[in-house]
Amino acid sequence: MTEGEFDVLVLGAGSGGYACALRAAQLGLSVALVEKGNLGGTCLHVGCIPTKALLHAAEVADLARDSAQFGVQATLEGIDMPGVNAYKDKVVSRLFKGLSGLIRGRGITVIEGEGRLSGPKQVTVGGTTYTGRHVVLASGSYSRSLPGLDVDGERVLTSEHALRLDRVPASVVVLGGGVIGCEFASVWASFGAEVTIVEALPRLVAAEDEASSKALERAFRKRKIQVRTGTPYQSLKVTDDGIALTVEGGDVIEAELLLVAVGRGPSTDGLGYDEQGVAMERGFVLTDERCRTNLEGVYAVGDIVPGLQLAHRGFAQGIFVAEDIAGLAPAVIDETGIPRVTYSHPEIASVGLNEDAAREAYGEVETLTYDLGGNGKSQILGTQGFVKLVRRPDGPVVGVHLVGDRVGELIGEAQLIYNWEAHAEDVAPLVHAHPTQNEALGEAHLALAGKPLHAHS
Repeated sequence: MTEGEFDVLVLGAGSGGYACALRAAQLGLSVALVEKGNLGGTCLHVGCIPTKALLHAAEVADLARDSAQFGVQATLEGIDMPGVNAYKDKVVSRLFKGLSGLIRGRGITVIEGEGRLSGPKQVTVGGTTYTGRHVVLASGSYSRSLPGLDVDGERVLTSEHALRLDRVPASVVVLGGGVIGCEFASVWASFGAEVTIVEALPRLVAAEDEASSKALERAFRKRKIQVRTGTPYQSLKVTDDGIALTVEGGDVIEAELLLVAVGRGPSTDGLGYDEQGVAMERGFVLTDERCRTNLEGVYAVGDIVPGLQLAHRGFAQGIFVAEDIAGLAPAVIDETGIPRVTYSHPEIASVGLNEDAAREAYGEVETLTYDLGGNGKSQILGTQGFVKLVRRPDGPVVGVHLVGDRVGELIGEAQLIYNWEAHAEDVAPLVHAHPTQNEALGEAHLALAGKPLHAHS
């Protein structure tokens, strides 16, 4: 049976898919959105939002534990995980209801069920085939594992299982030192667990600037988080009361739980992409810079497209595709200009090129690091870290890297600096409110422009 034709038929209602649907509907196009789970996808239900809720609860725990340094007499009596989960779920529920209402209000047709690309411009859901003048593939991602790791949801967890945990583990090994691994390690350490991170690569969050990685490792070690970098996993033994992870070199690390955080893979298997001739590589859908696949009228956005697996990247791509379909000729998204944040304690935030990538691209570069020790608000908050700027000699700033609690909130100005190709001399005269951590960006640019105040030139 074939249903009606839509201007835009979107397969997947995560950040990329629903953003595309909302913008397309706003532009007067008829839109259908196919989703087998809940509207909002991974980010809203088992990704960005619930993990950041846990991280905020962890921050509250740390503040209670360390309250005496602020002259406040409080005690941390423990972590009520059912209470934490209720708070987390309430945040997700409110956002889900808001998104559902928004999608209904835009007149978007929501088709519930697993969709499959069954023709060049057709998606079949439960025996019914829908047609789109344009089809947008936005089927998202899943938690990867490694050979020999049987994820059982009891002793061996993915991030989805970890979000539903009803207790604080006494000890946990986090396999993978990327963003997801570092965020969960940070949460559990704040909640009182013994945490060990095992990472095969030479450093944590390896895509970030090396200075940021080193600062995070130092901070984690100070928090008694064990960090084992350059340590590939070899094998796993699961027992009745825990796990024993063997790493290269023969060391065995025992804990109550293992979190497998080795990245996310594209959810494309069995969805008909291969059969319809969509160009793919290692499960990812290949596109050009305008998010177009090799099939006429078929686009792809979000985690299934090679590149940063970030909700806001998918969101931006979804809006871009809707506007492209509507004939607005939007500007191509600069992937390097997409901000990146790791919401651990401390946070890492960055935009643009790290120092190594900038040297590779431009040869000679200039860097400046401003210590947050010179920033009043950072002193008030009791956080340490820095702002690191990377620029071409006498040219624009091509990278901004921040480490410290709450620095993710500073990335908005940093992305404007990068994306508008600002020179340090352009930013230096801007007035930054005092006392804010935002001042640190201003002070760093003052110093880079040759006018250091609190920073040393």
